[in-house]
Amino acid sequence: QVQLVESGGGMVRAGGSLRLSCTLSGGTFTRHTMAWFRQAPGKERQFVAGMSWVNGHIEYDDSTKGRFTISRDNGNNMVFLQMNSLKPEDTAVYYCAANRATAARSEPAYWGQGTQVTVSL
Repeated sequence: QVQLVESGGGMVRAGGSLRLSCTLSGGTFTRHTMAWFRQAPGKERQFVAGMSWVNGHIEYDDSTKGRFTISRDNGNNMVFLQMNSLKPEDTAVYYCAANRATAARSEPAYWGQGTQVTVSL
């Protein structure tokens, strides 16, 4: 059974940076598309970024493009989300997600427990 564990959330002032990490266990990391989603209070869960396991193709939501960077370390079964120039509207619970689909933006089969990111003015 695939399990995902996130870390790296916290509180930061607007304009600051945070790096989220996620480790996959119980599956073959190199055959999983990895992604990050987020859910703000009162809102639906939203796609943030994804990276295909097939060709490394990356997609970002328009709201994070140019500020966030997704990357993966296949040797350590980890995926990262580097978040720069953070804004208060980035405040949300961030979830790591994985699936076997080839598209960078695809419906996850597995979810992490989530990590809180809070951006203050």
